[in-house]
Amino acid sequence: MFYPAPEGGSNRKRNMDVKSRNYLLMNRQALEKDIKTSYIMDRMISDEVLTLQEEERVKQQNTQKERAAMLINIILTKDNNSYRSFYNALLHEGYRDLAALLQDGIPAVSSGNRKSSMDGMTSYVKTVLCEGGVPQRPVVFVTRPKLVDAIKKKLYCLGSDPGWVTVYGMAGCGKTVLTAEALRDHQLLEDYFPGGVHWISVGKQDKAGLLIKLQNLCSRLEHDLTLSQRSPLNIEEAKDRLRLLMLRKYPRSLLVLDDIWDSWVLKAFDNQCQVLITSRDRSVTDAVAGNKFEVHVESGLAHEKGLEILSLFVNMKISELPEQANSLVRECKGSPLVISLIGALLRDFPSRWEYYLRQLQNKQFKRIRKSSSYDYEALDEAMSISVEQLNDNYKDYYRDLSILPKDVKVPTKVLCILWDMETEEVEDILQEFVNKSLLFCDRNGKSFHYYLHDLQLDFLTEKNRNQLQELHRNIVNQYKKYYKLKMPVPSQEDCMYWYNFLAYHMAGANMQQELRDLMFSLDWIKAKTELVGPAHLIHEYVEYSSILDQKDSTVRENFQEFLSLNGHLLGRQPFPDIIQLGLCQPETSEVYQQAKLHAQRETGTFYLEWMNKKSLKNLYRLVVRPHRDAVYHACFSKDRQRIASCGADKTLQKYICGENP
Repeated sequence: MFYPAPEGGSNRKRNMDVKSRNYLLMNRQALEKDIKTSYIMDRMISDEVLTLQEEERVKQQNTQKERAAMLINIILTKDNNSYRSFYNALLHEGYRDLAALLQDGIPAVSSGNRKSSMDGMTSYVKTVLCEGGVPQRPVVFVTRPKLVDAIKKKLYCLGSDPGWVTVYGMAGCGKTVLTAEALRDHQLLEDYFPGGVHWISVGKQDKAGLLIKLQNLCSRLEHDLTLSQRSPLNIEEAKDRLRLLMLRKYPRSLLVLDDIWDSWVLKAFDNQCQVLITSRDRSVTDAVAGNKFEVHVESGLAHEKGLEILSLFVNMKISELPEQANSLVRECKGSPLVISLIGALLRDFPSRWEYYLRQLQNKQFKRIRKSSSYDYEALDEAMSISVEQLNDNYKDYYRDLSILPKDVKVPTKVLCILWDMETEEVEDILQEFVNKSLLFCDRNGKSFHYYLHDLQLDFLTEKNRNQLQELHRNIVNQYKKYYKLKMPVPSQEDCMYWYNFLAYHMAGANMQQELRDLMFSLDWIKAKTELVGPAHLIHEYVEYSSILDQKDSTVRENFQEFLSLNGHLLGRQPFPDIIQLGLCQPETSEVYQQAKLHAQRETGTFYLEWMNKKSLKNLYRLVVRPHRDAVYHACFSKDRQRIASCGADKTLQKYICGENP
């Protein structure tokens, strides 16, 4: 759990408890080895237990370990509040294992110290929101109390009954930020949602993409169960799993579905629970039953709120802003996103008000294509200005992000492979983009994940349209260079990205042979279906059929049919031998041909092959049920024409032998 952040504003000097000092000293080596001080110090400065001068002393050290050592030295000279702040910072930044080492050394907390010094949030609220994956506040945040209160009132209206609250409005108007802010309320969470809050960013999805979202949510909700279950293999199974989890493990909790595009997606979450959604479409809940409430977010900020955002970025009072500020806010069309982009630029170049205003007024940059679902006249201008301010090599790195999938948080390791760099170098480059509001970072855990806003990705895609094929080809080549003939394994943080999106990049690069080699590989099929089941692969066969069928469609159809007919087997544990399954296919099938080559190369493995396949009228309708567990014994008949086997599944099976072809 989190502990209350320290009280700010006290100048009275107190020493740290001896017990707390001892825990810091005992675990010093582990702390110095692992922590990165930058974000830890940000939180401690916010808690008013670390000064800017002390932060500078830490930054002056040469290595990560030396910076960590200096920070611990400084904490040891401080009081109990510093210990609590350091502990909370470790939890917030994903160092849960290190925080656990310090937990027993946490000093006692006075009963009146419930609220943090920064914004009045209690430690209870921080815990619930952090565990539920609720986004943190933007660095520059302007409150919109009427809208926040409106969302809270609709949540109160749900009471204890199942129902839906829809926060709707055009893209970029602040729906997500306002929804997250409404949840920063101790009484609301404690009285109405004691089971917690569970936030999932949905976005525009097809059925395969929705299944992945559901699998990830179920995995997150099951994280502390003693026995982990395999991932659901289809949407219906995932819906049932989610329903049971919400009913039995998380009663009276709130499910937040951010950025819903299609009403059919909501049916997967229609489980008689309490749901808050954000969407561009007011009618998106028409397809589901239950109590429904709505909150409309206006398309743009009020003029004064736009000026307030600019004033916070440039650290000036509104009354001190130059005369161009009013015109800039008007040219940004009241969009919080666009105003933030311009504000980030002015923070770095405070004398360029006239220059940026002129760029927006002259509309010198190509607009997002007309078919885009977004309708921001100033977006492309603001985006172009932001990108143009990057150093030349940084522009190339930012261009590389044009081929990232939408609504996907990309692990740092993927970009390390793409750019052939160390983690620290990549994080430095990406932090530059984050600082300029060109990229977003999810810091839940030791490994950072990065993603682009849909508007930014649309802009990059259009701007670099003629280079997209080359960019896709580059990431595929870098993957092949890094992994050579190996495949990612589940213990690697980038594993799921490649299994979900390597084919997407190959298709984007129009690498026909490489895509065929990948999609028609039994090794790839085995590895991927073990992780996520066969549904996503079948979707890819359909999605990329125009590329896979360049010569003819037979091979693709063989593999697609193989997965469709054996899906019930591929979902079992232990995972069946895919070579044996392949040997059960018709002899004309490419799946059979590959399985036979694998079987011939294997040594010390026993495989069975049907010799009477040709006599069967419809092989595809035949259901094969091999032993589902260990085989204990097998023996030949006296005439050597039959084999009998028995196993742990308590079945006896008989096979007829034949000569090798």
